[in-house]
Amino acid sequence: MSATGESILSNGVAAMDLHADSIPPDSEISVKQNQKPPPAPAQKPASPEAKEVAEGLSTEEPRVVPMSTQSLATTLAPADKLWSASGDKAVNLRMEASGPGSETPVTIHQMFLETVERSGDQTALVFKEDGQTASLTWRQYYEQCRAAAKSFLKLGLERFHGVGILGFNSPEWFISDIGCIFAGGLAAGIYTTNSPEACQYVAANCEANILVVENQKQLDKILQVKDQLPHLKAIIQYKGKLQPKTSILYSWEEFMKVGEDVSDEQLNAVIDSQRANECCTLIYTSGTTGNPKGVMLSQDNITWTARISSGLICKNYGQEILISYLPLSHVAAQMVDIWISMSFSGTTYFAEPDALKGSLVNTLKEARPTCFLGVPRVWEKMQEGMRAGGEKASPLKKRVADWAKSIGLQYNYSAIEGQNLVPWGFMLANNLVFKKVRAALGLDRCRYCFTGAAPITKDTLEYFLSLNIPVKELYGMSESSGPHTVSIDEYRIGSCGKVIPGSKIKLNNPDEEGNGEVCFWGRNVFMGYLNMPDKTEEALDEDGWLHSGDLGKFDQENFLYITGRIKELIITAGGENIPPVPIEDAVKSELPIISNTMLIGDKLKFLSMLITLKCVMDDNGEPTNELSSEVLDFCRRHSVTATKVSEITANKEPAIYNAIQEGIDRVNARSTSNAQKIQKWVVLERDFSVVGGELGPTLKLRRPIVVKMYQEKINELYSGAAERQ
Repeated sequence: MSATGESILSNGVAAMDLHADSIPPDSEISVKQNQKPPPAPAQKPASPEAKEVAEGLSTEEPRVVPMSTQSLATTLAPADKLWSASGDKAVNLRMEASGPGSETPVTIHQMFLETVERSGDQTALVFKEDGQTASLTWRQYYEQCRAAAKSFLKLGLERFHGVGILGFNSPEWFISDIGCIFAGGLAAGIYTTNSPEACQYVAANCEANILVVENQKQLDKILQVKDQLPHLKAIIQYKGKLQPKTSILYSWEEFMKVGEDVSDEQLNAVIDSQRANECCTLIYTSGTTGNPKGVMLSQDNITWTARISSGLICKNYGQEILISYLPLSHVAAQMVDIWISMSFSGTTYFAEPDALKGSLVNTLKEARPTCFLGVPRVWEKMQEGMRAGGEKASPLKKRVADWAKSIGLQYNYSAIEGQNLVPWGFMLANNLVFKKVRAALGLDRCRYCFTGAAPITKDTLEYFLSLNIPVKELYGMSESSGPHTVSIDEYRIGSCGKVIPGSKIKLNNPDEEGNGEVCFWGRNVFMGYLNMPDKTEEALDEDGWLHSGDLGKFDQENFLYITGRIKELIITAGGENIPPVPIEDAVKSELPIISNTMLIGDKLKFLSMLITLKCVMDDNGEPTNELSSEVLDFCRRHSVTATKVSEITANKEPAIYNAIQEGIDRVNARSTSNAQKIQKWVVLERDFSVVGGELGPTLKLRRPIVVKMYQEKINELYSGAAERQ
């Protein structure tokens, strides 16, 4: 009996194959749907409240910063708008007269220095070096960031010019990012899956003086396009031997020594000239519908958001443990791994580069994090692995596991409703199953498990809830510096929580059911899009509210539920508005053999669906033709001998196709109208992936690209001659 928990999941977890390049107590939703927004327009003077607060903040000329946080006077650069499309222009802050939104603005350097003064000798970063575990204290980390900043200055980094960083998570990534900011540049992460042309666009857009790359693979991309980068002065490679060696190419060791003759006084003068309302970081969007947009984040955007967030999740200053493995080019990973960790003096463990191909569980077991953020696909792959392991358990262990999960789900729903009724047998289930599951996942001391960056299904949330692992949703965007609503101690299944303290939400143009566009207000709202004033004015209305493009509604307790995305809404030829995600999720919940779905039907007479089957992914994250173990088990149970995706699709394998149709029929039976029923569908020969282009870096579906890629299949579904499959 004692091995029950491990039998449920250990086999699946150990073989977890995740592919990706591939975020507070009762909060104040003080702005109701019909309430007038704060009078702090982008094109008008700041609100009286903000003016009153800002009057106490000096805008004097730069002076040498003391190397202590004591008596640090906060200064703001002069500004007349809430937004800007220029990297060198400051903005007004959305400050409140009181409460969390009124806190004194600080720079990145000030926040870092506070942590060093409080926890200088505590471990900040843990990583592998030549196979051995190594670490940096907060003081060592800070000194390395200063050394990197000096080297950037020596190499010619100009104020408000970019430093592009292209590589997997590592101490060098963090140090490059912060060193760039200390030196007055704009830190810009570049996705490792980007093509050479996409890398060139980002580097040119931010006028990058310096590019930091991980290895030869990433260097080769830059060498292909460096002649199209007129501002480029140096390239730094932080892993592997340099080949070929050129005058502008430096190893990490060489780079860190370049600035040794830059004085502390020179660097301090640059640091002291920085202001909290100036840009320091660029987060580039995935560019699903065009060129990526450079989201400009100010120092205050980052420090204020990090401090507010850390106050919500940190129970023990200096004792929190995190794992860095999600792409740092994405705002969620960067905010959690670098900035929130800095704010509460946490310890960040770096996963191995193959984390999302199976090794993440090893890092989880080694680090045993106190907080863990996973995109939905990470949680789904964990769920698939555990279910696959559970299928191999004995009938007795299966019965025990099912009993324990029913108890776990009952208890946690009771806790969600505030009743905290402990059902009979819970302690036994906890000892037999739940504790072993958490230990096998490395989550035995994890207080908060979060998910964000993309929608997650109710099925996955309830699966982990049944194992006494509540996975709580966060919601935000690059333009809100990461989190804008969070689920902490209070949460609801399907809700992304309540607005963070000091910020506000309103729903624009709500319909009769209360669904409206979610709009953000707060110190976390971005400065603007770099060199894109038109796009900036589209995102920020004349009163300074950020329009998310998402549809949402509140329940009676002010929990926010995202119900769709305006641009993703399918408007049928009959004029019915249909959000695709709930229908797609319902089909995946009914049919565990399905990997991805995409609903089709915009401006068309009926709905159809593209479907992919779960398959084995290769080491590069590309889908193979081999069916996954879960699909193989399904095939065996239905006397199907196929082992490849192509064998299923070529023969339209009756047992599989009938099972899919039955699942879709069950989903259709719950539809609120005929227009929301799936009339036709097709199983594609290949699963979606980041490498294939169908999924973005955080595994979001890139709908316009999928439509282009599979236009011929879609046309067949609507040709009139195609039979129902």
